[in-house]
Amino acid sequence: MAQRREDIAPERLAALNAGTAEAKTLVEMLAIDHAALLRAVRPDLVAKPLSVVAGEGITRRMAAKGVFLLREIGLSALPALAAHPSDTVRGWAAYMIGAASLDLPARFDAVRPLADDPNSGVREWAWLALRSAILAQTEEAIRLLTPWTADPSANLRRFASEATRPRGVWSAHLPLLRRDPARGEAILEPLRADPARYVQDSVANWINDAAKDRPDWAKALCARWRRESPSLATARICKRGLRTIQA
Repeated sequence: MAQRREDIAPERLAALNAGTAEAKTLVEMLAIDHAALLRAVRPDLVAKPLSVVAGEGITRRMAAKGVFLLREIGLSALPALAAHPSDTVRGWAAYMIGAASLDLPARFDAVRPLADDPNSGVREWAWLALRSAILAQTEEAIRLLTPWTADPSANLRRFASEATRPRGVWSAHLPLLRRDPARGEAILEPLRADPARYVQDSVANWINDAAKDRPDWAKALCARWRRESPSLATARICKRGLRTIQA
């Protein structure tokens, strides 16, 4: 049976709101009281105005906290927040980076530890927080993230793929890559036989995104990959990547 908010034990919810525990499920993440967590993490900021209401969606709440914290305490507080025991607080740190006046290389350098965070939720916030910057400079983002595809960490290899998906999840689309997904091949080619399923799933989802606008490109790419890289990993990526147009 799927977990419900009411299934969370009161002591567990208290720990999440106090910032002393990490969320283990999406339900737990969504159940966190951001105002209570902020009071626990930075009681000195409680009286400051925050232009977001509790009823807004989770991504808007996370983004608003990032803007708020950047304005009130600045990037000098980033290391402490990025190392906080709470995954939600580390997510706020990612959104501080997204809201800061940094060039794209500096943003990627700053977010790298969060993109490699042990917590999968933080890794999602890391790319979502930078999505607007990637939208504004898509080609430059591809250039900067291409070396990440050779990183020993599967988390960072996956970040390169997930952050540049043409459509993505909970995020703005990337029109350049929807029109011309071949521009993203510098990211995809090194990952076509990646041994990590975490990375494989992201690459497959990238292709599936592109296939909704450019099925011709997706079919041609996978046909070539299957010829040039007859591995189980590549076969799995292509099967999942073409799932929409082959259904």
